[in-house]
Amino acid sequence: MDDEKLIYHRLDRKLVHKGKIVDYYQDTVQVPNGETEVWDFVAHKGAAATLPVLPDGRILMVKQYRNALDRFTLEIPAGGLNGSSEPTMIAAARELEEETGYRPGNLELLLTIQTTVAFTNERIDIYLATNLVKTSQHLDHDEFLKVEAYSLDDLLGMIESGTLEDSKTVSAILKYKLFVNPAQ
Repeated sequence: MDDEKLIYHRLDRKLVHKGKIVDYYQDTVQVPNGETEVWDFVAHKGAAATLPVLPDGRILMVKQYRNALDRFTLEIPAGGLNGSSEPTMIAAARELEEETGYRPGNLELLLTIQTTVAFTNERIDIYLATNLVKTSQHLDHDEFLKVEAYSLDDLLGMIESGTLEDSKTVSAILKYKLFVNPAQ
């Protein structure tokens, strides 16, 4: 079937709940066979993350509690934009310093991911951060996290074993290994 012949029409979008991080909507959509369906849509203002690489090649990670999973996770530093018009590079540098106490000397876009295309527009620009300068952490009042440094091989092993599950983290590490640092 030719994609261009499949026509979808959003007939209505109703705000169900306005949240701190996301807004939840229900969309009424006419699908190609003429029927209507109600689909969930989660609107997100966007986020930015960094893969911070120390001079010795180790990668800085943050361990933090995630309420949705009711457990601690190991992730690359990341955070939401301060408004949808904030440049992601600014947000990435801010979040890196806030969470790890390092300021990037160099930031280069590594990749962009859409986290869950079935129901949200959340987009995360992920930057490679190098030439890190030690400063100090500036955690939000509700952030309690630990900064740890790992070798690329250790992180790849955690991906293979299923220990690392966070999509932005897995994507960033694999992109770095495959395209930026394939020799390591």
